Amino acid sequence: MTQRISNRTRIDSERTLVVGEDRPIRISAGHRLMHHDGKCSRPHGHNYAITVRLTGDLTEAGWVVDKGVVTDAIDEWDHRFLLETGDPLVEAIEASGDGDAVVELEHPPTAEVMAAILEERLADRLPDSVSSVRVTVRETGELCTR
Repeated sequence: MTQRISNRTRIDSERTLVVGEDRPIRISAGHRLMHHDGKCSRPHGHNYAITVRLTGDLTEAGWVVDKGVVTDAIDEWDHRFLLETGDPLVEAIEASGDGDAVVELEHPPTAEVMAAILEERLADRLPDSVSSVRVTVRETGELCTR
């Protein structure tokens, strides 16, 4: 016998979707911190674990947002080198013919800055029904300390 759900169930209220809560989205990226006095000023890489929390109204498709939009935005940084605007490495990598491997950021490429930029990028790509985007970026297998 088919189970029937009542039409009284409220699906028109705001809901939260967490992408990567139990299994974070993982990317690998290189970076360096130009104005840092320690070893993080040298080019190196990290594995990052990213979690995105989205709050909004359910769409007609029955979700807050298509998770593919979220993962596509994050995957654009996978296996890339995140560098601050003005870093001489940008020109060096472009001169080597591998310019598509660079993502140029206006601020130092720290995990905190990455999270803020991803929040902004996702907010621009998501439907108007999304009221809040929160991104957490965590370095795993750290190669440097701050």
